[in-house]
Amino acid sequence: MLRPILLVEDNPNDLELSLTALAKSGLANEVVVARDGEEACDYLFYRGQYAGRPHGNPAVVLLDIKLPKVDGLEVLSMIRKEQELRHLPVVLLTSSREEQDILAGYQLGSNAYVVKPVAFPDFIKAIQDLGVFWAVVNEPPPFVIRRLV
Repeated sequence: MLRPILLVEDNPNDLELSLTALAKSGLANEVVVARDGEEACDYLFYRGQYAGRPHGNPAVVLLDIKLPKVDGLEVLSMIRKEQELRHLPVVLLTSSREEQDILAGYQLGSNAYVVKPVAFPDFIKAIQDLGVFWAVVNEPPPFVIRRLV
């Protein structure tokens, strides 16, 4: 069973480009879109509109840093604190080249930090490469069933 890609992006233009790039990559994985950090957490922690979603983790989380409601670094921190999610691949995909953001991302346990290319063809290529690597090439950790209490 193919696991979805969770794309967390609030910028409509970057979201459209990312979805286009993932579609062009030929991946069969569903792409779940969260437009802010709170919605991403709802998806990952089975809350709100995602309370009844099928159990299982996405293949990868492509996570912007500068998000409304809950920023990407806080989302990453919550992911790494949760037993069932701590090995989930998370790629920070952002326009920030700030050294403090890069350092914080890695200190919190991101698997990669990718600065969004400005040029359209480079942006498309970067997203395609990320999608293919994390959804197809990378061998994910074994599936962990979330314990219901």
